[in-house]
Amino acid sequence: MRAAHHVFVRYLAIIPAFNEAETIAEVVRRVREILPDVVVIDDGSSDATAQLARTAGADVVSHCVNRGLGAALGTGMAAARMRSADIAITLDADGQHDPAEIPTLIAPIASGDADLVIGVRSGGGAPFHRRVFHGIANAMTRLLFGVRCSDTQSGFRACSRRAMECIEIRTNRMEVSSEILAEAARHDLRVVEVPIRTIYTAYSLSKGQSFAVGIKTAWALLLRRLF
Repeated sequence: MRAAHHVFVRYLAIIPAFNEAETIAEVVRRVREILPDVVVIDDGSSDATAQLARTAGADVVSHCVNRGLGAALGTGMAAARMRSADIAITLDADGQHDPAEIPTLIAPIASGDADLVIGVRSGGGAPFHRRVFHGIANAMTRLLFGVRCSDTQSGFRACSRRAMECIEIRTNRMEVSSEILAEAARHDLRVVEVPIRTIYTAYSLSKGQSFAVGIKTAWALLLRRLF
C-alpha cells in the first residue's frame, strides 16, 4: 500500500505590540497553547514588552522607534513570508482576542474557501463612541474602496500565503485595517467573515482609538485612495 501523503501546514501568529508589558506575556502564552510559532513585533516600546514576550516563548522583531500599527503589521507579514508560512494570524496584544478561536478563524483558509478571514466582533461591551467609529470606518472603507465588511477595523484576522504575497501594506498606522481589505479587493482575494468574541476590559478599552486618532485615520484613508 502507498503511504498516505500528509501536507505540512506552517502557521504563524503575528502580534504587533507597543508598550504592552501588562498583557503581552499572557497573550503569547495563550496563543502558544494553540500555535507554537509566535512573532511579536515590538513597535519601539519603552517598557519591558520585548523581554516579556521572549520569556513567554515568542520570537521578537523590534522597531527602533514607534512606527505605528501598519508598519508593525507590514514587518510581521514580511516575517511570515521569510518563514514560508502558509497561514498567518494577526491579533492584538491587549488581550481582547481569545486565542482559542484561532482554529475557527483559520478554518475557511484551511478548507480552501478563503484567502483572507476577518474576525467580526460580536456581543456587547463596546462603548458607544467606539461603535460609532467602527460604523464610520466601515462606511468609509466601502465608499473609498468599494469593500463591504461588517468589521473593517478588526485586528483578529487570518491570511493565506496568496494573501500575504499579494497584499502590499503602505500605510503606517491605524488605517492599515482598511488598507488590507482594499488590497484584498484589488487582487480579487476571497474574503470571509467569522464571528468572534471580544474580551473587553478597562485595559483593552483604554487602548482603543480616540476621536483625534479616528480623524487622522479617515484622512489617511482618503489620501491612500487618492494617491
